[in-house]
Amino acid sequence: MGTGQAARLLGITVKTLQRWEREGRLVPAARTASDRRRYTESQLRAFLRLAPATPRRIVAYCRVSSAAQRPDLVNQRHVLEQFAAARGLAGVEFVEEVGGGLNFGRKRFLALMDAIGRGELATLILAHRDRLTRFGFGWFEHCAALHGCELLVLNQERLSPEQEVVQDLMTIVHCFSSRLYGLRNYRRQLRAALESDHAAGAPDQA
Repeated sequence: MGTGQAARLLGITVKTLQRWEREGRLVPAARTASDRRRYTESQLRAFLRLAPATPRRIVAYCRVSSAAQRPDLVNQRHVLEQFAAARGLAGVEFVEEVGGGLNFGRKRFLALMDAIGRGELATLILAHRDRLTRFGFGWFEHCAALHGCELLVLNQERLSPEQEVVQDLMTIVHCFSSRLYGLRNYRRQLRAALESDHAAGAPDQA
């Protein structure tokens, strides 16, 4: 059978199956003349019996920007707990973090991304997509899918505090203002350096 059918039988993505081949965990039984991978049903059944169980975690991630917004952190968790119970999801881990949505260096956020990259997460649940990141959510969603992790987003706007949106916008404005100021300062320094070089290279009029 081909890669797609083998991946469906194993309950994983094609990308994961290809990664397993690179790691030497599950090498195709053969390749066609056009170099396409081929697996046998008996090979896959043997692999499923012998392969050690890989923990597949379900994580619910909650985030606010500042300590003053901790009441909303409690609200997020409460809503996600209700959602998990309604879906019949058991063993859900709850990760809570205080940090800006524009900060990609958040400790727990990075730990989650690393876990997704290792294929440890089956599902990541969010109250709203900007709880994970203010911008670039589509890229993170794509990355998660490549590693077999489903992102479940409740997408309730009321769970995204308006005050936090204002703070993030102010951060963006400040960032660009600082860059513009730095650019003007750079131009002044460059102009002064050029004028200095020009003066140094000018012939003496005496």
